[in-house]
Amino acid sequence: MVRPRKRKMVNFEHQLRNFKPENLEEGSFAEIVLAFDELEAMRLSFLENLSQIDAASCMDVHQSTFQRMLKRALEKVTEAFVYGKSVKIEGGDYRMAGGDGSGPIGKGPGVGRSRGGRGQCRSRGGTGGPEGECICPECGYEALHMPGVPCIEMKCEKCGTSMVRK
Repeated sequence: MVRPRKRKMVNFEHQLRNFKPENLEEGSFAEIVLAFDELEAMRLSFLENLSQIDAASCMDVHQSTFQRMLKRALEKVTEAFVYGKSVKIEGGDYRMAGGDGSGPIGKGPGVGRSRGGRGQCRSRGGTGGPEGECICPECGYEALHMPGVPCIEMKCEKCGTSMVRK
């Protein structure tokens, strides 16, 4: 019997789904499909600057699985850049943070958590989701989180610093 694929934890709800080369007509270029879990591996590694061990822990997978996922994602993005292909972000074996894990594969329940608007590892706490509050790390000013807008894109009304998730 074949072992079932493990669903990876994705801690950020990615809003953008398609990237295409400039000045090309719709449908006139090849497409690369980048899975949500592959994008999450890139985000944790390059934007959150986590080690592969820490990032793998965040995604609830083994480090070697994380490494293969990251390599696959980088190969796909490199191919798209070099050969002028579009990138479509969809699918993958994942579940969203804050969900019960019972949703269908690739359609994880719940919503991503946010740390500075970029998401965070579930093991680091935080409330996340569409509700909650953003807080200024400089002066402590709190504001209601606006669903769909990462906290980091919100500026503190008192001092102008980028907000983070409370």
